[in-house]
Amino acid sequence: MYGIPPDAVDVRVSTALRSRRLILHALDVSGVSPAVGGRPTGGRASAATAVTAQTAFDALYVYAAPSLVQQTYLLTGGRRLAFESTEFAFHQAWENWPEVACDPDPVGWVRERAHEYALSPWHRFRWLVVRPDPSPGDSVWQALLALYPRHRRAVVLCDGLGLSVGEAAAEMQAGTPATRNRLLVARAALHDRLRVEDRRESEDPDEDASAAQAWIRRCLEQTQAATLAQPWSVRAGSERRTRALTRTVALATAALVALIAFTLATTPGHYEPVERPSTADGRAERDTRGARQHECAREVSSRSRHLTPAGCLEEAAGQ
Repeated sequence: MYGIPPDAVDVRVSTALRSRRLILHALDVSGVSPAVGGRPTGGRASAATAVTAQTAFDALYVYAAPSLVQQTYLLTGGRRLAFESTEFAFHQAWENWPEVACDPDPVGWVRERAHEYALSPWHRFRWLVVRPDPSPGDSVWQALLALYPRHRRAVVLCDGLGLSVGEAAAEMQAGTPATRNRLLVARAALHDRLRVEDRRESEDPDEDASAAQAWIRRCLEQTQAATLAQPWSVRAGSERRTRALTRTVALATAALVALIAFTLATTPGHYEPVERPSTADGRAERDTRGARQHECAREVSSRSRHLTPAGCLEEAAGQ
């Protein structure tokens, strides 16, 4: 019913191969042996990898950043959040560059981080700090944004990028049946809105699915890279972020060590017992306090004494 178009598979495979080819060409690791997991076999290849890592990152950024901005913009409806998510994903990529360089699909690695950051729950409170972007005027886009985040991500991955349900489930770290159900719910919502917009009376699900896929792909093709940061700026920002995080952790550790040392230095070395009054004086004081009773309390106690069996026996003996 909702099949993947044949050309989508070719596009997905060619995209992964092209991104991988760009990385390998920039790293100049033609002597890599697949048997050793994509690691250079000689010292010369290792030196080339260390020298050209910046070039490889720049190639990946130039290739994947514009499409990631448009994907996150479609998922969130916020242009500022889209650029922020893309920059965060590439910061993570540069911090974990050996892992990204050896990954079979570097674009997918960065895309997963960008989508997760863009759809994080804490972004709901951004309006308290950052002025929210105006809502999109497209009603179909509004219907997409009204869905749950995982539903949006599933329909963008499958209908927009051509991933299969299994691949989308693996990237979203979810089960295949759950991802399929989310995809069906998202498609149904988009189909209903498209039918209202186009005023069509057709009930053909394949036609509705094709229209929804065409709309999503048309939105993803509207990439705008004019305001993207330069690759060297992203790398420098990632390094500054790492240094700031390292300093923060070092200062927090030093403060904790100083607090522990101060506590150990000021804590007394032995226990000093508290002086208490003797048992006799304390008992006498308690007896004195117990003797001070209110008149009402005495009357109540005398009445309760008459109600006891012993009191009843005394009254009977007196009579």
